[in-house]
Amino acid sequence: MSLMRNSYLDEQVTFPELVDAFFVARSPRKESPHTVAAYRRDLRGVGVLLAEDAGITLDQLRLPHLTLPAMRKAFARFAQERAKASIARCWSTWNAFFGFLVAEGLVEGNPMAGVDRPRSPERSAKPLRGDSTAEELLVALARSARRARHPWPERDLAVVATLLLTGVRSAELLALTVGDLAGPSGERRLVVRSGKGDADRSVPVEPPLERLLESYLESRSRRFPAVPISTQAPLFVDHRGRGLTRNQLQYLVRQCYRWAGVQDRVERGTLVHALRHTFATRLGQSGASAMEIMELLGHRSLASSQNYLKVTARELREAARSNPAYGVLRVLQQEAGMGEVG
Repeated sequence: MSLMRNSYLDEQVTFPELVDAFFVARSPRKESPHTVAAYRRDLRGVGVLLAEDAGITLDQLRLPHLTLPAMRKAFARFAQERAKASIARCWSTWNAFFGFLVAEGLVEGNPMAGVDRPRSPERSAKPLRGDSTAEELLVALARSARRARHPWPERDLAVVATLLLTGVRSAELLALTVGDLAGPSGERRLVVRSGKGDADRSVPVEPPLERLLESYLESRSRRFPAVPISTQAPLFVDHRGRGLTRNQLQYLVRQCYRWAGVQDRVERGTLVHALRHTFATRLGQSGASAMEIMELLGHRSLASSQNYLKVTARELREAARSNPAYGVLRVLQQEAGMGEVG
């Protein structure tokens, strides 16, 4: 649909048509289906209230109905039975929607500046509690296989170590393929694709983690000799050789915590994400800059007072190398007689 800049036509365009055009304009962002569905729910949720207040149906809702007083009233109703996070997300969705309408020349200004929203709570890092917890977790997994119906110690250690030493999100880990472990021996990296529509990023993989991943892949070949490991295959798989699911990953990490006896040092509601927070916290303690941490974690921006500056691959690798958990892996691998890579 083309939205022509004609005042008469603009007033006749329906709200559902405007929403469709909004998502067409956003399609190059490659947002996940879950994100798009959430945005649509937010737009429809407030749109229905706007239509009710105007005494019309949603299909009859037009641009002239989207006034500041109408938006304030609809958002007040929308907020009555919803949590702060849901209200804040909906506000952001409508703010982006009006930004689109302004860019298209369909409205003169964005009324959302006049609609109150909850303040975003300050998010604090929730790493594993205890100075040596990460190391204890790695040691426990490296020295004995956890009790399981289908024990696979190489896989368990590789999964936990990858989360702990690269800081990837759960969804990013599950999306990794064998081919995403790239680069020459001794200078490996993971090519990580964010589920948030961001560009790919490369996370350095130091030799101790590289050896763990190679050991895991060798064990995988032994378990599934009839299944060649292609570069497009999932990097981490379950006991049937299928790509790990989100629920399987959460269960695996939870059981690893229990096996290591550190389950009481995990902040409630974090589980897998505690390893990402531990990664970032350790980097900060080791002297990595905020920019280096931002690049390694795949965050979109620093605080508004800081400028976005790219760092070099060498600096990223040095920042990753400083993680103390690499030290304990080196010791464990020396004990096992595993030599240096490259």
